Amino acid sequence: MATLPRPSLVHVAREDPISLPERVTIALGALRETAREGLLALSVGVGLAVVGEIFEEEIGQVVGPRGKHDPERRAYRHGRERRQLTLGGRRVGVEKPRARTKAGEEVELESYRFFSSRDLLTEAALVRMLAGLSTRHYRAGLEPMGKLEAKATGRSAISRRFVTGTSRKLAELMGRDLKALDLLAIFIDGIETAEHTIVAALGVDAQGKKHPLGLWEGSTENKTVCQALLNNLVERGLDPERPILAVIDGGKAIRSALKATLGERVLIARCRQHKRRNVLDHLPEAQRTFIGRRLDRAWRETDSERAEAELRDLARPLQGDHPGAAASLREGLEETLTVTRLGLSPSLLRTFKSTNPIESMISVARTVTGNVKRWRDGSMVLRWTAAGVLEAEEQFRRVNGYRDLQLLRVALRSTGPPDAAATVA
Repeated sequence: MATLPRPSLVHVAREDPISLPERVTIALGALRETAREGLLALSVGVGLAVVGEIFEEEIGQVVGPRGKHDPERRAYRHGRERRQLTLGGRRVGVEKPRARTKAGEEVELESYRFFSSRDLLTEAALVRMLAGLSTRHYRAGLEPMGKLEAKATGRSAISRRFVTGTSRKLAELMGRDLKALDLLAIFIDGIETAEHTIVAALGVDAQGKKHPLGLWEGSTENKTVCQALLNNLVERGLDPERPILAVIDGGKAIRSALKATLGERVLIARCRQHKRRNVLDHLPEAQRTFIGRRLDRAWRETDSERAEAELRDLARPLQGDHPGAAASLREGLEETLTVTRLGLSPSLLRTFKSTNPIESMISVARTVTGNVKRWRDGSMVLRWTAAGVLEAEEQFRRVNGYRDLQLLRVALRSTGPPDAAATVA
């Protein structure tokens, strides 16, 4: 019978503990209490300790090491001062070392200028407010940071920073250069907020990418407001000589302004969803389902002449019992078939038969502005809406049928004025 070997015990020699510098040991001891409040609070404490080391390193590069005579020294240490840094959505106090030149001028630390920037503070406030955090509960949305005292988190401070941030967003949107955009289509619609109307424009380029183009504020969606928006777009690079498809909800003011600015080079398409809703609103509940199906069937027709004939046949029997519905159907009927006459693919047709793309953008803007309890003026409405529109832009995807957009380009070239081919090529 084989004898199994007995395992032997091996004694591992313990290495001496690593000797840490005294400054590091003290710092770790100070962080022990912070660690009990969670990883984020610990990270904040470690981060501030690192920032302090960065300050000391930069001071050392400027004035040289401590305790060593340097005849070429151009600056010297000048104590410390209590200053503030930006940390997340607040300001925190730190001890900043000072230095002065031999001429008595204060030495500015580049590292301090970077960490103390209030632009980071404004951006942090903007992100949190757009996400729905109010000024009253702003502190509750900040990350834990231990026992450090948070500054610049009061309602007034947050409000000022948000005004600054949204003003920048508005300036960014309205300052965009549109010359480089290869736009094939534009959507225009209005947003009603606190007795103010914001008219918005959204463009679609040849790659199917959506671009917020601009906003304009007024009391109503009238021709003057729409014209002002279009004039601003032209000033920033929208080519009025280039044929383009414009999808609108049916507002006469928008249509009139488009024709006045772009003339025969604009092909206007009426939103079928708006037209359907307007017609059915004139009918009793019992007839809406039947008439709605007749409308949808006519708009599914690929031949524009047959589709128009079906719609007019539908309007005739409505004239007697429901003249309002008949008039609504006839008004702008041809423009609901613009996309049919262009011969677009089914996926492109889904994109341009309604104003859904811009309404999706407006929906995000409404969500952003929904937390406002009291509107002060039109400037405030415009700033918030611009911030919401740019928030929506971050969620944009290319439109349905973007691979077929050359069909739209060719159609615009063939249906536009005789000199349009060169501008769309």
